[in-house]
Amino acid sequence: MRLTYKNIFALFFTLFLVTGCATHTVKTTSYTPVIQDSQNISEDFLLDVGVAIFDPGIDELDDDQEQVTNHQVRIAESRYAPYLLSETLQRSANWGIVRLMPNSNSPMDVFIEGVIMESNGEMMGMRIVVSDSTGRHWYTKEYEQAISQFSYDPSQRQQNDPFQILYNNIANDLLAWRQKNLDESNITEIRTISEMLFARRFSSEVFDSFLTQDRNGVYQITSLPANEDPLLERIRDIRERDFMFIDTVQDYYATYVRQMRLPYDSWREQSYHETIELRELEASARRRFIAGAVAVVGGLAAATQGSNYGTQVGGAVGVGAGAYLIRSGFDKRAEARMHMEAIEELGQSLESEVAPQVISLEDRTITLTGSVEEQYEQWREILADLYAVEVGQL
Repeated sequence: MRLTYKNIFALFFTLFLVTGCATHTVKTTSYTPVIQDSQNISEDFLLDVGVAIFDPGIDELDDDQEQVTNHQVRIAESRYAPYLLSETLQRSANWGIVRLMPNSNSPMDVFIEGVIMESNGEMMGMRIVVSDSTGRHWYTKEYEQAISQFSYDPSQRQQNDPFQILYNNIANDLLAWRQKNLDESNITEIRTISEMLFARRFSSEVFDSFLTQDRNGVYQITSLPANEDPLLERIRDIRERDFMFIDTVQDYYATYVRQMRLPYDSWREQSYHETIELRELEASARRRFIAGAVAVVGGLAAATQGSNYGTQVGGAVGVGAGAYLIRSGFDKRAEARMHMEAIEELGQSLESEVAPQVISLEDRTITLTGSVEEQYEQWREILADLYAVEVGQL
């Protein structure tokens, strides 16, 4: 293509549009409260909710996110975020018992899974998947919230998590779906199926016949044991003990979150500033690259098309100036990498400040660390032994 000043102007204008049309996230300080159900619902029709430990989303990171994401921080957040969500749901008074679950082995009426998609101190994003014990999928939805520096003000931190609005929005959507799609008969069915699924784990030969699945994998009740059935009463006793253990696990998660809160908030606030500065550095580098490219193109045009020696010299100077500006852009990128490393170091310092906890059960003391799921598996084995002993006494 023959380089003309018209071509150069068009190139410069295109580059200007590219750098000038970046998207911006709107931040707001308005607060969205949790909506409480206006109906006075009996406890018999309150669904229990299990919130799973979130997927940290490490496998879904793109190249840019990978550079600024500390994996250990994400893993810590995968326990921190669902605990805040479970607390929010419990405070809403719209549900029965809300528990953060070690795994999905104990059937709950409603089960919430999540994936952390973004977390950098300025932005929190997650994907939420909700289903119930029948196997019915409620919905999948992505949530995100961008905050301002005001959210890290000490007076604000005394009241709520900086991203509390995100959790409130999830709670409000959950309530809205239940109100729109479930009546009392649906709720009774869900609660009954939860109990039957739990019973099947201990005595499948007895309780399998009470449930069937349709072609979509959704459970349906075919028949039920008598309410006073001795075997069912034993199952209910075992389930209460299981809930008691899960409640003990809640203490672990509460302590974990309490110890993590101060260093995590400090990391998030610092990460917030690093994220803003990193974006400014990248924008500055991008502008330098664009200015350099325009100068190079303009210089080449003058050097190749100029009719006299002075024009060619001016063109050569333009090429040199453009190369300098591009090199300056690379220098800015190197500075940006330094800030990425600073974010990673902050995440590593957070990891070192969160310690495992020891909790005491009736007959033993166990350490709840990364192996809390293994401890829960051992507990399930203990429950099976207890069930076998009690059934043998019938």
